Amino acid sequence: MSTRFKPKFNIKKGDSVVVITGDDKDLTKPRKVLEVIIDKGRVLVEGVNIVTKHTKPSAQNTKGGIEKVEAPIAISNVMLWDAKSKGPSKVKRDRVKGKLVRIAKKSGEVIK
Repeated sequence: MSTRFKPKFNIKKGDSVVVITGDDKDLTKPRKVLEVIIDKGRVLVEGVNIVTKHTKPSAQNTKGGIEKVEAPIAISNVMLWDAKSKGPSKVKRDRVKGKLVRIAKKSGEVIK
């Protein structure tokens, strides 16, 4: 990603999204966004891209061992879930009462 301009994404933390490409592709199952990494253009989605992480024993974790954690995926691989049309939808931004809101293109619903 370019460091000159901060990119703007239509996906925020807490949104329901659908994975549209990759190993975890499922266009019918909405999942929750845990974190958006803006400078890298990646997103952390609940239950997607599970990797095994080997941890050394430490003061907090005296045993150490192998953990299964979610790894970030590219933000282009997810689409916002439209609850009204029950499917993925593109997003447009519009001003309503002076505030910038996100609107699903499929149904016209405002995304909260």
